[in-house]
This record gives sequence, structure tokens and C-alpha cells, in this order.
Amino acid sequence: MGEGAPAAGNTVKATDIFSADEIRRLSARSDLMGAWLVLCAWGLIGLAMALFAAWPNPATFVVAVMVIGGRQLGLAILMHDAAHGLLFRTRRFNELAGQWLCAYPVITDLHLYRPYHLKHHRFTQQEDDPDLVLSAPFPISRSSLRRKILRDLTGRTALTRRREQVMLTWGKAGLSWRQRWERLEKGGLVGAALVNLALLGLLTALGYWWLYPALWLLPLATWYQLVSRIRNIAEHAMVPDNDDSLRNTRTTNAGPLTRLLLAPFWVNYHLEHHLLLFVPCWRLRQAHRMMLAKGYAERMELRGSYAEVLRLAASAVGDGPHNNVGAANRVHI
Repeated sequence: MGEGAPAAGNTVKATDIFSADEIRRLSARSDLMGAWLVLCAWGLIGLAMALFAAWPNPATFVVAVMVIGGRQLGLAILMHDAAHGLLFRTRRFNELAGQWLCAYPVITDLHLYRPYHLKHHRFTQQEDDPDLVLSAPFPISRSSLRRKILRDLTGRTALTRRREQVMLTWGKAGLSWRQRWERLEKGGLVGAALVNLALLGLLTALGYWWLYPALWLLPLATWYQLVSRIRNIAEHAMVPDNDDSLRNTRTTNAGPLTRLLLAPFWVNYHLEHHLLLFVPCWRLRQAHRMMLAKGYAERMELRGSYAEVLRLAASAVGDGPHNNVGAANRVHI
């Protein structure tokens, strides 16, 4: 098994590449590792806030916004692992941490995300893929991509997304207050509000209440939006073959700085994740190296950097179709 890559055009499954023993080792989950990843995400957020609080200047502010926005994406990625049951080995820990420490802080909901995301895996790049709207509009023109980036960095994307989220959850006219409250609870907005109030309360107790709007809400409304868009583009836009499991999803090389600010927790190994749904994020790099060693590099959709992917995304001549702002910012991992 895995003695050589099959010819192009043949869809490949995990069992075509990896032995049963390799799959067993790659799919092993860990409560300790899950706790460490969550702690690392929040610890780096805390350090970035402390950096600016200790040395307040424009440079440390920009660094803090970018680092925190990148870690907010990291929380969404850990929520994604929890949606697959991979963040913790113990199911109760997986559900509680995935919801309260990862999803709610970035104003999303694990239990709503899970069925939506699993449908994406089932129908990747096919007509029934709920995330096809994210990849289908590309490539676009450079001017169109610049406008999208500007919307992200000025908070317009976030405002549109939050408005859509609240209106969808609030429901139509004529509902009672009790019915609306139930909808808000089921939509995750009550939990998200409680967690964000707790974060504000903690910072206030420490004497730094202003860090919540400046270095939590602002990164969430700006840098998090941009890196989420870039990651969405890199994962499925402009892939060479929508029907080939090694070519309808992309893995993008990421150096240390890129991993810090744009691609945390091995999210750049997206092809490996689609092939190996049962593998925790912290083992995806190992799976990638194993696939290269088995001779699959020529079959895989690989790119050298996110900058390369963005150049490809902006390669259309003239203004193409404009994808929906809210749809472009869906939490898709």
C-alpha cells in the first residue's frame, strides 16, 4: 500500500495511501495536546495584549492586532477540530472547550457549524457543497481583490456578517420575546455574549478594560476577517480538478511568520485534512510528509506560499463577479 501514486485522474482515498497501522497512529487524539493548543491560543492573545499595555506605541499596536486576529482564527480552527471530534479525546472536554473556549469567543457556534461543515466535506467542490460560493467566483481582478481586502480591514465585512447573523437569528416579525430569546440561544448569540462579557470583565478586573474594544473587537472586525478570506481562497479556489480528491483541495506552504499571523494550527495542510478527516490538526504536517515520501507530490495541489495563491486569485482581466461579502466570510476550515 502506498508504493506509488496512481495516475492522474484517479480519485484517491486515505486507505489507498496509508496502511491501517499508519492511519491508527495518525488518528490518535490527546486530551493533553488539546488542552495545550487551547492554552497556546489564549496565551499568545494575552501576551500580545500585554505587549501593547507595557509598550504602547503604533508598532506594538499593529503587531498586537495582527497576532490576536491570527489567534482568533486559531480559535476557529480549534473549534473546527472539535466539530470533527478531534480536539480532545474525551467527548465532554471536546464539546465544552470547542464551544466555550473556541467558538463563542469569535461569535460562532460549534453545534451549528458541525452539520454545515460535514456537508462541505461530503460534497467538496460539487454542486451541493455549501462552501462552493466561496471558491466559485475566483479568479477575479486585482482591483476587485483590493476592494475586498479594504472592506475586511475597515470592518465593513464584519459589520455585514454580524448584521446578517443577528437578523437571521432574530427571526421574522410577530415572534414573542420568549421565542426570540430561544432563537438567540440556539443561534449561539447568547453564549457568545456571555463569553465576551466574561472577557471584558476579566480585563476590567485587571485594570485594562480598554483592551477589550481595542485588542479584541478590533482584531475580530479587521485582521481576522482578512486572514479568514485569504485562507478560504487558498483552500479551494482555482483548484485544477473538482472531482479529484488530491486536486480539489489545496495545501499551501507556510513559514513561521505566516503561521503566526495567517495560518495557525497547521490549517495550511488542508488537502491532508480533507483526505484524513479523522486526523487531529497537529498531525497533519506528519501526514503531509508521509504523502510526499510515498511519491504523491506530483498528484497533489500544492502551492509555495499564500502570496502565490493571491496572485492567482487576482489574475482575471477586468472586474469579474462580486461574491457575497457575508458568504465570503463564513467560518470554513
